[in-house]
Amino acid sequence: MSIQLDFPAVLERWPSFLGGAVLTLELAALATVLGALLGTLAAVGRGTHSALIATACRIYVEAIRNTPLLVQIFLVYFGLASLGLKFSAFTVAVAALTINVGAYTAEIMRAGFEAIPRGQIEAAEGLALSRVQIYWHIILLPAVERVYPALTSQFVLLMLASSVCSQISAEELTAIANYIQSDTYRAFETYIIVAVLYVVLSLVMRAGFWGLGLVLFPRRRRLGTPL
Repeated sequence: MSIQLDFPAVLERWPSFLGGAVLTLELAALATVLGALLGTLAAVGRGTHSALIATACRIYVEAIRNTPLLVQIFLVYFGLASLGLKFSAFTVAVAALTINVGAYTAEIMRAGFEAIPRGQIEAAEGLALSRVQIYWHIILLPAVERVYPALTSQFVLLMLASSVCSQISAEELTAIANYIQSDTYRAFETYIIVAVLYVVLSLVMRAGFWGLGLVLFPRRRRLGTPL
């Protein structure tokens, strides 16, 4: 039994593929920025002296890390609708992805915070630096530098995981592929093209994070440390 592939019939839909790829990058970019902020706040909250805040952050992280992303998307999508709040599928997808990646970012950042030597913090306090200066220059920036490779890998995985947002009709790359294969009846060719596009998107994101790392952490560039 021979398989006859017809890629031209699928590739003529390239504008749809391009639109889906752009929307996927937009989803990933927004969720990355918002998730990084949320995760950093959760990591700080877990280390606070307030038992209430620390417990709330711990519950959030464990609840998200131990439930499937698809279930979380459905909870946000149908939960908001049950409250009478109507949002677009794109907005709901960004919110769900932000909540998800925020939990993983919190654990990565917490590891970075714990890697900062206590002596550096005490030295900064001895120099009469303010609490804000200590958090920014002594804790946050060095912590981000230490865990930057892990963070960037997590954000690339987030982009790949955004494919499940097709289940709520967010028109990202996988959703577009579903439409095209149902219209052309060329599922195999369609998903081969989509797989290649996801590889390209991953490489684009990794290259972007590498360039950002060179800007944010020039010391690593001088020392030749991989980002």
